[in-house]
Amino acid sequence: MELLSIAAILLGFLGLLLGAGVWIAVALMATGWAGMQFAGGGIPAGSVLATTVWGNSASWSLAALPLFIWMGEILFRTRLSEEMFRGFAPWLNWLPGRLMHVNVLACGVFGSVSGSSAATCATVAKIALPELKKRGYDEGVSLGSLAGAGTLGILIPPSITMVVYAVQANVSIIQVFLAGFLPGLLVMVLYSGYIAAWSLANPKRTPPADPPMSLRKKIAESLNLIPCLLLIAFVFLSLLMGWATATECAAWGVLGSLAIAWWQGALTWSAFWASVMGATRVNCMILLILAGASYMGTSMAYTGIPLALATWVNSLQLSSYSLIAALTVMYIVLGTALDGISMIVLTTAIVIPMVKQAGFDLVWFGIFLVLVVEMAEVSPPVGFNLFVLQTMSGKDSNTVAKAALPFFFLLVVAVAIITVFPDIVTVLPRMAFPG
Repeated sequence: MELLSIAAILLGFLGLLLGAGVWIAVALMATGWAGMQFAGGGIPAGSVLATTVWGNSASWSLAALPLFIWMGEILFRTRLSEEMFRGFAPWLNWLPGRLMHVNVLACGVFGSVSGSSAATCATVAKIALPELKKRGYDEGVSLGSLAGAGTLGILIPPSITMVVYAVQANVSIIQVFLAGFLPGLLVMVLYSGYIAAWSLANPKRTPPADPPMSLRKKIAESLNLIPCLLLIAFVFLSLLMGWATATECAAWGVLGSLAIAWWQGALTWSAFWASVMGATRVNCMILLILAGASYMGTSMAYTGIPLALATWVNSLQLSSYSLIAALTVMYIVLGTALDGISMIVLTTAIVIPMVKQAGFDLVWFGIFLVLVVEMAEVSPPVGFNLFVLQTMSGKDSNTVAKAALPFFFLLVVAVAIITVFPDIVTVLPRMAFPG
């Protein structure tokens, strides 16, 4: 049987299992088991399953994952989001759009210590939505900017999604982290630029500025942000200067988060235990999916499907831009049915050989992948950020999805920019690792 026919059968089998509601990890393992039956040569599927799952789960690189998740869970239970709104608001009254820019900045800051898109969106929205509504800001742009800016949680390091990709693609976690800084700033600038342009075009729908504050009072309002900003700066500098590995940075991040929670008086025993259990649940889910994906990837390698697919794509003589355009469309379609981590683990084994064959840098491709996963977070019907905002605002899904649409297209623009100017992604990793 031709390899592409086998690939179609296995893909259909996987789709059938997922459509039947089987857990993603179990569906991946079952598909891997089925793939081993096509591999031939009497390869023991059970032994491969045991060694693959253990070998990939025992990876030292994965030690950063539960620590970054725990760091975000701790800060989720502090007053960080409230302090960010109060701290940023006095400095933004001069910008067109005024306090709506707080959504972008606050999501950027919280995203850099959370690593989760849904947690970032929920935490900032909890404070920002009532405040913006009370002050008379346009509800559509408020919702849309929160949906879009919430995705910064997986683009600005440290990011759970980046760790998953780096492990799957066998590239340096630190290099992928460093590669996300400038694209994260690019997306923030695009979002704030859109908010400012919309406000200039609709001056009557933007409320007047708050009364001016003295410099002393502005600084006083922002003082509570200093511990969090210092923690972010410490983690970033440790990565950039090579002082610590990603796992060591995650450990320092957890210690810093605990210190901030204690300083704010939020470090109670119940909050501590809730953060441990929350991190455990999320980590177990992700690791089980990764284990299933690693087995399916090994199974695909035995069948020879990835190599055959890469060879076929190469025979099409697609230009690099055409390949990226095709992959963008594919991931947007996948994003309507799957969450970001599932998209990565389901497709990496197939896509990475194609990307290598086309000559793309795997660190650059990781950031491209994170950006298209961000699109999935704001794509109906299963965009996680849309669910979060629908719950928190009480609006129907169509209203929230329509509000997020401009920010979805801004992510498409960001993908186009980093494709045409790849140095935006690769310059920091090259500086830190010149060899």
